[in-house]
Amino acid sequence: MLGTILSYSAQTGDGIISGADGQRYAFRSADWRSEVEPLSGRKVDFIGTDGIAQQVYAVAAAPMEKNKLVACLLAFFLGTFGIHKFYLGYNAAGLIMLLVFLFGFIALGIPSVVIGLIALIEGILYIVKSDEEFEAVYVRGKRAWF
Repeated sequence: MLGTILSYSAQTGDGIISGADGQRYAFRSADWRSEVEPLSGRKVDFIGTDGIAQQVYAVAAAPMEKNKLVACLLAFFLGTFGIHKFYLGYNAAGLIMLLVFLFGFIALGIPSVVIGLIALIEGILYIVKSDEEFEAVYVRGKRAWF
């Protein structure tokens, strides 16, 4: 049966799956059969009996709609203008970065330098995260800053 992980605790090794039949199934880390981590929102295939999920496998995810390398390069080269924010769909954050950079020169350029450092740090954060973590945090999780 197909389903989606609703929650998972690495500390306890317990999780909950929402099955395609509308039921919820509990699973333990011992039932996890894939190499990737069980993350909330991950699509899975499992055998469900009496509210327990067994032999839980991650289903190959659809291609990411946002590429972390593109986001990283935009942050490095055009980040002071907030272009990487616009690419990830954070229009308000992108507009804030753009306006602070442009009007920052009025205050001796210090705000513009700070925006440049923020963009550099974000570019580094994007590239060091795995593809799954990048998607979970910045695409599905909608985390606009750091």
